Amino acid sequence: MRNYFYGLVTYVGIIIGKIPAHFIRNFIYRHFFKLKLGSKSTLYGGAQFRSPWRITIGDNSIIGEDSLLDGRGNLTIGQNVNIGSGVWIWTMEHDLNDPNFVAIAGDVFIDDYVWISSRATVLPNVSIGKGAVVAAGAVVTKDVPAYAIVGGVPAKIIGQRNSNLTYTLSDRRLPFL
Repeated sequence: MRNYFYGLVTYVGIIIGKIPAHFIRNFIYRHFFKLKLGSKSTLYGGAQFRSPWRITIGDNSIIGEDSLLDGRGNLTIGQNVNIGSGVWIWTMEHDLNDPNFVAIAGDVFIDDYVWISSRATVLPNVSIGKGAVVAAGAVVTKDVPAYAIVGGVPAKIIGQRNSNLTYTLSDRRLPFL
């Protein structure tokens, strides 16, 4: 019965993600799914959430179109974070060495001013430091230091970002996406 309920919640969440208005999606996720969503944060169309009640998103952050955020382990996203389109952030995976292939959870923490570019994947038990950038298509399997730019599969440091970041991402959205 529990699996049925979880599947139903996930399915309803997918439908909500297709509602063509930020304020309606935000309202439903905040009040019915208990997603902790900061002020002036934006969930673009098609974003999906697993266990949204275990996800925290800070102020002025953007979750791009068709992204998938997994809250089955804890997922914390800071302020002024830009999650690009099609990003997958996983907090649960299978233990490939376990004879029963059991699922194991691990928290993901994403600090302020992080930019995760399109189609990147973040795996469980990862922290991404303040101001870090994850390049498009990268697969993050280990912690990323503050202000590092990482890319590749698996992601490796390919550069360094300016540490003097003061921007705010709020009000940069189109109302019906």
